[in-house]
Amino acid sequence: MRNRTLKDTTVSAVGLGAMPLSIEHRPDEQRAIATIHAALDAGVTLIDTADSYHWYADEAGHNELLIARALARYGGDTSGVLVATKGGRGRPGDGSWTVTGTPAHLKRAAEASLKRLGVEAIGLYQLHKPDPAVPWAESVGALRELLDTGTIRAAGISNADTAQILEAHAILGDGLVSVQNQYSPAVRDSEPELRLCTRLGLAFLPWSPLGGISRSSLDGPSGALSAGTAFHRIAAEHGVSPQRVALAWLLSRSPTVIPLPGASRPASVQDSAQATELSLNEAELTELQEALPVNAAGGRAYLP
Repeated sequence: MRNRTLKDTTVSAVGLGAMPLSIEHRPDEQRAIATIHAALDAGVTLIDTADSYHWYADEAGHNELLIARALARYGGDTSGVLVATKGGRGRPGDGSWTVTGTPAHLKRAAEASLKRLGVEAIGLYQLHKPDPAVPWAESVGALRELLDTGTIRAAGISNADTAQILEAHAILGDGLVSVQNQYSPAVRDSEPELRLCTRLGLAFLPWSPLGGISRSSLDGPSGALSAGTAFHRIAAEHGVSPQRVALAWLLSRSPTVIPLPGASRPASVQDSAQATELSLNEAELTELQEALPVNAAGGRAYLP
């Protein structure tokens, strides 16, 4: 497994998005823990979770507790594993999501996550989503307080735009290490945020990074292969899965990108981990670029 950095912390270049292990249609605990152990066996050292990753209303923190149990039962060394959690969202149990970004809520949520994870300090704590009812500076200010008290070692933000990233960076300084936005072949609206993170040296953590790689999922320009077909064609040439090609493509976008593919089976996470060993040549990157549809940010261009 190749590595990348979140400021001064070295982690695997591909992480594990643990949400599928706790939400609707989740696997039983035995398979869930086997999936986490398979990730660790494959060299994954970044596991992403949140206090809101649960199914029913009365089980907040289900995913955090699951990860803590999996790490405790793992036979190998877990001292280098970074568990990144998030606060600021809730799940009432009806399938919907809520947003609460008040400083009081975020500080309480962080303390609760700290206890569930069973650590002295949370390695990376992320503000899950901007709350339109709360000034952004106030929500981010709660992360500043958590850093100052030592409750968290590093801060991140999620689902943020460029203005919010810049404001958070001004408030948190070196304490801000990452931005987690949706980004995939299908959803590339965060191109400006990716470019900004590259310039600022912040890790960019794509969530749902595998969208758009089915054969018929994305239409390419007139007369060109669809993006999904292009990913499948290149995968066949390398003898690997399209998912692995998509993750390799993401890694090529910027040295700050650390994808977080979700998994609910050991085989899935093992396949994702091997994407760090797949190098796409310029012709393949160009083929994928030309097959991608124009995004909301106005183009298909790769980073310089």
